[in-house]
Amino acid sequence: MVSVIGVLALQGDVREHVAALTAAGADARPVRRPGELDAVDGLVIPGGESTTISKLVDIFEMREPIDKRIADGMPVYGSCAGMIMLATEVLDGRADQRGFAGIDMTVRRNAFGRQVDSFEAPVEITGVAGDPFHAVFIRAPWVERVGPAVEVIGTVSGGPAAERIVAVRQGNLLATSFHPELTGDLRLHAYFVELARTA
Repeated sequence: MVSVIGVLALQGDVREHVAALTAAGADARPVRRPGELDAVDGLVIPGGESTTISKLVDIFEMREPIDKRIADGMPVYGSCAGMIMLATEVLDGRADQRGFAGIDMTVRRNAFGRQVDSFEAPVEITGVAGDPFHAVFIRAPWVERVGPAVEVIGTVSGGPAAERIVAVRQGNLLATSFHPELTGDLRLHAYFVELARTA
């Protein structure tokens, strides 16, 4: 059976995630309203601007429905800003910024620096076979603390950010600091589609 995966379409790189999920075998569709959320098996929270996404989630009345679906076990994958939205604690965020607090972790917003400090690095992802993932980091967060239920599945291999945690999983929730939708490498999207199919 084909998994129906929604991409939270309030702000950020929505089209790229829809295209990658479709290429990975999912029925992918943008989600902006609670009724659209009801129709999906899993949800991607894309990269973008986490403070803006936080505000728009409230404006579009999506916070409570997403919180409920996460509590009920819906698989969710957050990339970059999406990782920030899934964290229980955010450092260097705005005081009024609120996420979904699904993954027991502390993330530092814009940890790798500003837009000009964007970079690419190889990251091996536990559970994703093949060569290290060619990861694109754009004003990316990193993870400074994980709780006992969180599995660290990816760290930066080398360079000044070596050993920084950039990919985690807690049950049906997955998060990466980087943007797999920008690389043409579908392995992480396929991993999430399979997670949604078996959940």
